[in-house]
Amino acid sequence: MIVIIGSVNMDLVLRVPRMPMPGETLAGDKFMTIPGGKGANQAVACARLAAPGTAVAMVACVGDDAFGAQMRQSITACGIDDRYLDEVAGEATGIASIMVDANAQNSIVIAAGANGRLDVERIERARALIEQASIVLLQLEVPVPTVIHAIELAHSLGKTVVLNPAPAQALPRELLQKVDYLILNEIEAAMLAEERSAAQSDDIPLLAARLHALGARNVVVTLGEKGVYGAFADGQQHHLPARKVQAVDTTAAGDTFIGGFIGAIAQGRDPFDAIAYAQAAAALSVTRIGAQTSIPTRDEVVL
Repeated sequence: MIVIIGSVNMDLVLRVPRMPMPGETLAGDKFMTIPGGKGANQAVACARLAAPGTAVAMVACVGDDAFGAQMRQSITACGIDDRYLDEVAGEATGIASIMVDANAQNSIVIAAGANGRLDVERIERARALIEQASIVLLQLEVPVPTVIHAIELAHSLGKTVVLNPAPAQALPRELLQKVDYLILNEIEAAMLAEERSAAQSDDIPLLAARLHALGARNVVVTLGEKGVYGAFADGQQHHLPARKVQAVDTTAAGDTFIGGFIGAIAQGRDPFDAIAYAQAAAALSVTRIGAQTSIPTRDEVVL
C-alpha cells in the first residue's frame, strides 16, 4: 500500500495571455475549477500510474464546504481509500489560485484552509493505516511539525519514506536521515543543501552529493525541460534528458512525475527505469490543462 499524507486543494485556474504587472488589471481567457493540491495530485497519480491492484490511501483534511465534497468525490473516483480524509467543521477547503500564461508557465498562490488542520493527532489516529503501508509519501503544503512527526513514525515502522519538500522551506537536517527518497526540484535542492550561489545551485551533482551527505539515501532532482538527475544509494548517478513535447500547462507535472516514480518503485522496478516511466507520464500531463485532469493513466503512458 502507498499512503500519501498531504494537502487537498481546489484549484481556481485562470488562463491569461501573460502574467500581469503589479497593479495591472488584465483580461483573462478562461476560468476553471479543477481538483488539485500536491498531496491529492500525487495520490491520484499513484492510483492511476501504479501497477493494477496497488492500494493507495490518503491522510488529509478538507472543509465542510462544496469544494470539500467535490475533492472527496474526485479522490474516491480513483479508488483511493478516504477513511482518513477528515472533514473539518467550520473550515474551508484549501484552494490554489493559479494563473497559466500563453507559454504554459504558471503562477500559484495557496490558501491552506483545512490543510492547516492536519495535525499530529490525526497522524496518530491513522497509525494503523501507516502500519499497513509499504511506502509513505509526504510534501510540505501541510504543517511542518505534522510532516516531521509522520516521517519519524513511518521511519520507526520501517516504511519507505518519500519526501517532496515543496513548497521549498527549511527543514531540520536530521530529518533527511529518515528519508529514503528525496524528490525535489533544483531550487528546493539548493535550499536544503544550503548552497546559495548561482554557480553552486547549477551544479546538480554537487547538490545531490550534499543532500546525500546530509542523510538522504536516494536523491531525484527534477529539472523541468532539462530532464531529471538521479543519485542513488547504490552509487548509480545519471542525468536523463526530458522528452520533447508541446506544453500547454505545467501544473501538476511534478506531482505526476512523483506518482509515476513511486508507482514504479512500488512495483520493484530499477530506479532509472522508474524515472523514465515517470518522465513519460509527466510529459503527457503537460499537454493537458489542469492538475488532476492532466494526470494520465498507466495504459496511456508509452515508453
